[in-house]
Amino acid sequence: MKASEADILIIPGYTNSGPNHWQTRWRSKLSTARRVEQAEWSKPVRDDWVARVAEEVNASIRPVVLVAHSLGIPSAIHAIPLFNKRVAGAFFVAPPEVDNPEIRPRHLMTFGPYPRDPLPFPSLTVASRNDPFGSFEHADDIASAWGSLFIDAGEAGHINAESGHGPWPEGTMVFAQFLSRLKP
Repeated sequence: MKASEADILIIPGYTNSGPNHWQTRWRSKLSTARRVEQAEWSKPVRDDWVARVAEEVNASIRPVVLVAHSLGIPSAIHAIPLFNKRVAGAFFVAPPEVDNPEIRPRHLMTFGPYPRDPLPFPSLTVASRNDPFGSFEHADDIASAWGSLFIDAGEAGHINAESGHGPWPEGTMVFAQFLSRLKP
């Protein structure tokens, strides 16, 4: 699949993706990409975030490719039963551990637990070995439950602008390869 054949939905996490974040950069470079906007970025409400993801998927014209970071991942996963349009694939980066009471901020737990059913579309999950919002082992476990291809990003923090992943060229290459394997 080519990017032009898909509606690419950028699904940011808690507090949104700022101007230097790789998601924002990808949004500006991919002509068929659009950001899922949330009414409340700093006080996320699970039902509201899930509904917004489902709205954007269901408003799509072409097959959908989800590109979710952090809290955008459980928002997308919980929205799956609400989709009435085809999702061709999902690219998940830095899944937070939404069922761990030690992870801060605590309201991330309202997005848990993750459903463990295999996903109804191909997916790829990228995780870091030193992500402050979730353990590498948890990310590997949940990706396995979903049937998601799992990519070890090494010690990459939360894979965001703060951890030095503004442009994130490695992510661009992995995404391009993933996209090329999806069926239009």
